[in-house]
Order: sequence, then C-alpha cells, then structure tokens
Amino acid sequence: MRDVAIIGVGHTKFGRATRSSLELFSEAALQAMDDAGVTGKEIEALFQGAALPGFEEGQVMTAAFSAAELNLGPIPATRYEGACASASVAIRDAAMWVASGGFDIVLAGGVEKALTMGTAFATRTFAMSCHSPTEGPVGLTFPGVFAMAARRYAVEYNIPLEDLREKMAYVSIKNHRHGALNPLAQFYKKMGDLKVEDVVNARLVADPLTLLDCCPFSDGAAAIVLCAAEEARRYTDDPVYILGTGQASGCALSKMEDLTKPVSRVQSSRMAFKQAGLEPKDIDILEIHDCFTIAELIALECMGFFGWGEAAAATAEGETEIGGKIPTNMSGGLIGKGHPIGATGASQVYWIVKQMRGDAAKGNQVDPVPEYGMTDTLGGDFGTLCHLILGRSRNRSRR
Repeated sequence: MRDVAIIGVGHTKFGRATRSSLELFSEAALQAMDDAGVTGKEIEALFQGAALPGFEEGQVMTAAFSAAELNLGPIPATRYEGACASASVAIRDAAMWVASGGFDIVLAGGVEKALTMGTAFATRTFAMSCHSPTEGPVGLTFPGVFAMAARRYAVEYNIPLEDLREKMAYVSIKNHRHGALNPLAQFYKKMGDLKVEDVVNARLVADPLTLLDCCPFSDGAAAIVLCAAEEARRYTDDPVYILGTGQASGCALSKMEDLTKPVSRVQSSRMAFKQAGLEPKDIDILEIHDCFTIAELIALECMGFFGWGEAAAATAEGETEIGGKIPTNMSGGLIGKGHPIGATGASQVYWIVKQMRGDAAKGNQVDPVPEYGMTDTLGGDFGTLCHLILGRSRNRSRR
C-alpha cells in the first residue's frame, strides 16, 4: 500500500446559503483543485459525502452531477452516506483507493444544505439516523440521545448534574470563541465572549442540554485533493500525509452497554492509531465531533486523551485550549463553526491541514505548528465512527 498525501483543500462559508448544494460543492472543489494546482483532467475519481440531499433538494446521485458540473468527465463518482460522518467515510475510502494504486489523484469531500429543510423537518430527518424500529416510535432525536448521555455521565462518574452542566459549558465557551475568530464559521464574530451562566441559563432543549450546548443546522461544503505521496511534491511544498484511518459501526441504543463508552468510537480510534503507529500522546491537535458539549467530553475519553470521567474537569481547567494538553476544535468545532452534516468530516480535515501549514484563522493557530493532528466524526447515535490521523511527515518519528 502506498502512502497518501493531501495536496489541496477548499471550504465554503458555513451558515445559511442561497446557492444549491451543487454550487456549494463546486466552490469548495474548485478551491481545492486550485490550491493543489491540478486540472479537472487529472482527477480520476470523486468521493462525496452527502447525507440528506433527497430531502433537502429532491436530488440524489449528487456525486455524479458534481463530477459533470466540474467538467471532470465520466469518471467514477460515488456518494457516501454515513449520517454526520459521511465526508470522513468518503475521504477514508478515497485514501484507500489511492493507497492501493487504483487511482493516483482523486477529489473527496462533502456537502449539505440542512437549513433548507427548516428546524422541524431537519430534526426529523436527522433522527432517521437513529434506530428506527426502537428509537423512532418513542420520538427520540439527537438532543434527547445526548441528554441521556450527559445524565449517564453524571451518574457513572459521581458528578452532581449541576456541576457537570457548568463543566460542559466550557466546551461551548471555547468552541464559540474560536468560531468567532474563524471567517468561514457560521458564528464568525458572534458569541465570542460567552460565560458559564450564559450557557447554563440558555433555553432548555433536552434536560440538561441548553441551546448553547448544541451545534446548529448549517449549509456548506468542503473538499480535498489526495494523491500518491511520491507524487505530492510535484504539486506542493507542504503536503500533509494521511497516516492512519479507522472506521467502526455501532448498534441500537437499547443494545449499547454504556452511552459514555461507545465501543464504535473506541474501536475506530484504535484502528487509526494502530495504522499510524502513533498514540494519543503523539497528537498535537484535534478536530472532534462536538455535536453537543457532552459529545466532546465523551470523544476525548474514548480516544484516550483523558481517562474515563476526567475530560469534564480537564476541559474546565483549560486542557483543551491553545497551550493546554491537547488543543481541541480550534476551528470552532461543530458548535462554533457549524454542522452541514455531509461536509463536516471534510471541514475537520481542512482545518487540520490549515493548522499544519501554519495558516489557521488568526487567534486559532497552535504554536508550534502541529506535527500530528486527528479528526473524529460521529454519524448517528454512535452508529458510524470514523477517524483520520494526519501528519506533516511520512516518517512517524515519535514511535
């Protein structure tokens, strides 16, 4: 298997878009191709994440139409659906195709236009990623799932619920602050100075989660160009390499042993670490799936960055800030940057690459420039998990 490099990245503004999904993805894709210095004739395949385009715009088979719109010719173009992990799964498959020698240069990414549906319909369609036979009939939606996870976390680790709510608030404060500094974020220049009481006292969504514990619905797209590593220096002086990937699947909540320790997330992250030949202590920066504040805490523990039950206190103490143990979601994450579900995984990769180039949004850049970064993307209620580990060098020097 060959090593794989990212040589170009592109990203639209997240938020409410007036343009179609086809136009949004084209914008991100053309940015990525221009950044890489490649032409459409050099792209051999397209891998696109898009979770709900049939409900948003009455359009499926979006990857094929994107390939045509971008004038890529009759290349293989495949749409991936893994709920919120759609783009990460698409990128992982793209990397494996290049690693195998099946293609030399490919385009991967994702797009979504969730705000088109409105809150009620979007909530309903998102909830289709829950287990329909057992969770649908009781009206379970994602705020309810993660509200249960928060309550379970409080019981499991003997943390008073009000104390946990205050510690979760630090996730929201941090991610909104970094989103306010990110020109491509949905909440750019907004909510950059939240306080604990602002989060805790916001409108209740699903007890104990308030509105500011939740990520927004969003429109947007992101894309990357991948190629065989031995060819990367032909296109860029600063390629970023995909060192490890992981993917795992979950089950209905009724069959899960513990909401705070989802096996799918543990398994997927371990797979990525094993392939990369790295450990959590080697990672310099994270972009993880903070669909709700409690989700960031659970992810940090499942991936091995903190012990079980330790992430809440560590976050409140600044360990996930710039200068802390593991800077997390410096882009603003889903909470501050926005969450167009089919695009989120590609957006996470985009911001890790920008960090590794020393080119992140002003105020969000980690110093020194990160050597290793990792993304974590969650689809459904732990139904699909995908992890990607990126590095500035093909040599895993810290092993």
